[in-house]
Amino acid sequence: MIGVNTHIYLLHFFYICRQHMDKFIVSARKYRPQNFSAVVGQNHITTTLKNAIKNNQLAHAFLFCGPRGVGKTTCARILAKTINCENITLDGEACNNCRSCTSFNEGASLNVHELDAASNNSVDDIRALVEQVRFAPQAGRYKVYIIDEVHMLSSSAFNAFLKTLEEPPPYAIFILATTEKHKILPTILSRCQIFDFKRITTNDTANYLQEICTKESIRTEPSALQLIAQKSEGCMRDALSILDKIVSFTNSEVSYQNTLEHLNILDAEYYFRMVQRMSEQDIADVLLLFDDIMYKGFEGDMVLNGFLEFFRNLLVCKDKKAASLLEVVENFRDKYFQTAEKTPVAYIISALNILNETEINYKAARNKKLHVELALIKLCYLQQALEISAGDTGVTKKKSVESAIPLTLRNIPVLEWKKKGEGSRTTKQAAPQNEGPYQGGQGGARLIIETEEERQPAAKNPQPVAAKPVQPSAVAPTPSPAETPKAAEMPTTKLGALSKIRKQFAQVNDTATGTMKPLTIEALQAAWADFANSLREAKNPAVQSFERAELKVIDDSLFEIVSHNNLEQKFIDQQRMRLCEYLQALFNNKAVTYRMSLHDKISMPVITDVQLNSKEQFQKIVEQYPLVKELKDRLKLDLDY
Repeated sequence: MIGVNTHIYLLHFFYICRQHMDKFIVSARKYRPQNFSAVVGQNHITTTLKNAIKNNQLAHAFLFCGPRGVGKTTCARILAKTINCENITLDGEACNNCRSCTSFNEGASLNVHELDAASNNSVDDIRALVEQVRFAPQAGRYKVYIIDEVHMLSSSAFNAFLKTLEEPPPYAIFILATTEKHKILPTILSRCQIFDFKRITTNDTANYLQEICTKESIRTEPSALQLIAQKSEGCMRDALSILDKIVSFTNSEVSYQNTLEHLNILDAEYYFRMVQRMSEQDIADVLLLFDDIMYKGFEGDMVLNGFLEFFRNLLVCKDKKAASLLEVVENFRDKYFQTAEKTPVAYIISALNILNETEINYKAARNKKLHVELALIKLCYLQQALEISAGDTGVTKKKSVESAIPLTLRNIPVLEWKKKGEGSRTTKQAAPQNEGPYQGGQGGARLIIETEEERQPAAKNPQPVAAKPVQPSAVAPTPSPAETPKAAEMPTTKLGALSKIRKQFAQVNDTATGTMKPLTIEALQAAWADFANSLREAKNPAVQSFERAELKVIDDSLFEIVSHNNLEQKFIDQQRMRLCEYLQALFNNKAVTYRMSLHDKISMPVITDVQLNSKEQFQKIVEQYPLVKELKDRLKLDLDY
């Protein structure tokens, strides 16, 4: 059992601890600014408010908007205290000594009313506020109403507040604060004087934290305070909360290492080491570094995000004009510039693309660690890939050819005019000289030239025009039959680029020399039906649209497809390329094409389900199954219809 004296000592100990705990106030409240000059990073707003107070040009309604934790509510309270101060300084500041300032600092002022619109957003709350506005202040010049998070008010509450906000009594001033300006009605915005607060810069935040640490006798490192300022992202309240946590965690000593550990931030030294190993293409060390990072508890997406920011900082360091955008710890600034000088811009931009794509696909990856490792392996060989892809001329070469492909040439003989048929068409044909698969024999290419005689059938007996002979010295020598490759000796496993061109030219030549079929409605409908049958065999859903379409021949190379609705048009138009190729090959006319039109006046038969009675149902069953009637007759059954 615990003795009486021990029990008394424990009670006394807990009482002392409670007293000390009650005295503790977080830094965000303890060091809240009490005048305009103490507000950090909002000089454009504090100067305007002080000048308005000095010149007695106060608006009846203010709207303070901006990010969280940048001083909106603080400035609203300072403004409310200053305009009721009995001894305003020449700079437009409150004296903090008069009866009004003292009551305000103690929270006992009757002239300042604060309303949290997040929890008091109904019409009744606004009506109660409007009722209070009618009463003049007992002491002081103004009654100030501060409405925080005003965007949380309902639409009906805003409407109930409009008239009072537009024409308040001369002693009433409204200060509205919000983080989401876009949610406020335009009718409210037009009645207020708007002040946009901005994020507090990293340097301003770090300097303010240093002042607080000096007052609290906290041992700090400048790099640690800069890291806290970067983590807060311009929010002073977050920066002070982080500082309080680290001070409690480290027993009043804020160093760079324990700040990294507490904030779960990966040290930039890892990224410098990774880039160094990647420049040496040392994959093993890079993967070991990543494994060490994973062992410390960092996830892959955090590594990718930090690496992206690291390469972004390197890109910023490449240009001195953009060096002001570099927001890093002072200890690493010189190292960033040194690393940026050694790293090419092309490598940095390509690395950003790889890391960004990897981060986007990170959530969908099954093996997330392997997903990040693949990106790191790509970065190891990225510089080599850039050097290979960008040659001496800077032209990207996708594939290198191991050996040159020999090209067989032949002499081009003198061209002469010959009549084809009865003279309706004139051809310019080369006389064959050498035999071979690629030479001008029977399978050689013919050059057909359309003359004015074809365009103007009235002209008769055109005179042949002699072509200029080609100089033998301007062409390549004719190879001997032994040197000419035969068709049987050509490789069949792989078709070279030159062979593809020759094959395509031969196909086009055969089509050009063929007879063009006329485009008639009968032939078109037959070809249309064949194409629809091919779609049906392929189980293509567009076959129904093809069967329902109507065809109209416009001229020799154009026909019209009439469909019944937009959906059928889309189904048909999806097959445009295949359909045109099929018809052009069938009619031997490369100009065959079509146009589409919509005819939605065709009345479609409406199919309705007709409900049959009992007798009709029995008759239908008998038609399908005759044995049912035979069974009925044999059993001599009577049916009740």
